[in-house]
Amino acid sequence: MQLPNECNLLVILGPTASGKTKFAIETARELNAEIISADSRQVYRGMDIGTGKDLSEYTLPGGQKIPYHLIDICPAGSRYNLYEYQRDFTRAWWDIRSRNKLPILCGGTGLYIEAVLKGYSLPAVPENPALRASLEGKSLAELSDILAGYKNLHNTSDTDTPKRALRAIEIAEYLATHPEIKSDLPPLQPYIIGLEVEREERRRRISQRLQARLDSGMVEEVRNLLQSGVPADDLLYYGLEYKYLTLYVLGELSYDEMYRQLETAIHQFAKRQMTWFRGMERRGLEIHWIKA
Repeated sequence: MQLPNECNLLVILGPTASGKTKFAIETARELNAEIISADSRQVYRGMDIGTGKDLSEYTLPGGQKIPYHLIDICPAGSRYNLYEYQRDFTRAWWDIRSRNKLPILCGGTGLYIEAVLKGYSLPAVPENPALRASLEGKSLAELSDILAGYKNLHNTSDTDTPKRALRAIEIAEYLATHPEIKSDLPPLQPYIIGLEVEREERRRRISQRLQARLDSGMVEEVRNLLQSGVPADDLLYYGLEYKYLTLYVLGELSYDEMYRQLETAIHQFAKRQMTWFRGMERRGLEIHWIKA
């Protein structure tokens, strides 16, 4: 792969099931690079199958290991945030560059990617009890409509539960009342590659991958997390696989209901991811799309 001479960060993004990780690993092998994850849930230890870490793929045939960063860095049940991600990305970027290697930022969490590339400064946003009280009892659809009314940076692709939507509104409200300033992020010269998948092919991949993850023990993973002391509310907060499998394990959904609702939610999530990436282009970031 030929990159511009000034490039000091290769970005590989795309919707879920587009093959980002495999593509990034092969590219890292070719360029002697290291990978920084841009996935909002792969930071949690013990959440492996549901987040698709596929850590075995980082070891190539012959035993060569591709170094990765920002995976398994905090315990399941905690609430990792964008402020922490920017801090940890900066440390990883400087660490990789100190060894004269190219960092590859790979993932599907558009908010993390855009906040890093555009240098937004987003401090640790405190809880707003008055705001939370005013929004109590509102549905996910109502909260999503409120969130859509904010003009500053927010992530609508990851808000698939009322708690996540409420937190996103809390952050958006904080940003609306606090001037946005540049952060101490490194001077990036990124080259962005997007993996594009036709809609029907993406749907086929999502369904196939969901079944494979269930066959690999994803239900047992959620049971183990609950038995280890991670509260059910925290797993519900993480959304998607952890939301629906927790409801199934708790007996609130049948297996068929869980499967059907989760499959639909992942399809909707992938669509929201693409909407976010198209928005990044409108906000001035050039993405070089290739067919996955």
